[in-house]
Amino acid sequence: MRKSSILFLTLVAVVFLSASCSGGKNEIVDLPRSATPETIQQAVDAVLAGDEADGSVLFESLMILKHGKVLYEGWYGDAAPDKPHAMHSVSKSFTATAVGMAVDDGLLKVTDKLVDFFPDKLPEEVSDNLKAVTVHDLLTMNCGQETEARFRGSDDWAASFLAHPFVHEPGTWYCYNSLGTYMLSAIVQQLTGQKVLDYLTPRLFEPLHIEIPAWEESPQGINAGGWGLQLKTEDMAKFGQLFLQKGVWNGKRLISEAWVEEASKYQVPSVPAGTRPDQAAQRGLTPENCTFMLGYGYQMWRCPDNAYRADGARGQYIMIIPDSDAVIAVTADSANLQAEQNLIYEYLFPALAALK
Repeated sequence: MRKSSILFLTLVAVVFLSASCSGGKNEIVDLPRSATPETIQQAVDAVLAGDEADGSVLFESLMILKHGKVLYEGWYGDAAPDKPHAMHSVSKSFTATAVGMAVDDGLLKVTDKLVDFFPDKLPEEVSDNLKAVTVHDLLTMNCGQETEARFRGSDDWAASFLAHPFVHEPGTWYCYNSLGTYMLSAIVQQLTGQKVLDYLTPRLFEPLHIEIPAWEESPQGINAGGWGLQLKTEDMAKFGQLFLQKGVWNGKRLISEAWVEEASKYQVPSVPAGTRPDQAAQRGLTPENCTFMLGYGYQMWRCPDNAYRADGARGQYIMIIPDSDAVIAVTADSANLQAEQNLIYEYLFPALAALK
């Protein structure tokens, strides 16, 4: 059942502005607000009612944007606007963005080989498959490992990843692999001399006025990359809005439009996390009955209606819906991720599409 304490906050036509330090211009500190349309409120009510009826989904916060303005925001139970939430694998999309910025800066290419970054951590025998792994393969969860390496308790996460068997030819086998995202974080740190968190601070967090978040680290002092980031709901919404605006914020380009396009588009076939492609076929999973089968970009999942999302365990989502010029940010504690998504697709997506 839903936690008894429910707080709906709908701020009407309030824009928070802060004077810029340069040029005397104003910058948006928080996202502008607008009145909640009745159709959006009805859709939200339907989502929350479905949540109550199902019992496997527990929303903790919900923020809905259209045309860059917050149309609805709600926090439930112990959640609050100023309280950071564990992002779980939503962290991956931020790590991939750091990779994109490094690409934009000319520091690497997605065709660069993984082994070239870690010559001192390679196993004694380096397989042909390992030699072939590229940054692109890591971004798309196609490095060739059939299962994820065990690294908890390991003194060196990168060495554990590289020592794990690369059974398949890279680019041919989808395996959701959080440690592969850690390797992307390690690559960025090696190239820039900065942790991903520090690299992103002036390039992403400060321009979006996101308070510098906490991010878990490995024993080597490298941000976990694939997990461990903590953000507030509005921080999530700002990140989604940045992607919706194709990398531009307050008239300044933060991410190249080319990277936003590559990160968000269908790159490879996908299956649910923890499921092998052959298991998905055996279980009868299809794009029609499982949205985790709609394809994967660069640490982003494809959604129905030409949308895409950053996705985290227990139901953390940043959904970007270009066709509706909309963003949905969600934190939750859900036991059924597909049920949570279905409620959003069934009620919120059509309401946003119908709203001019």
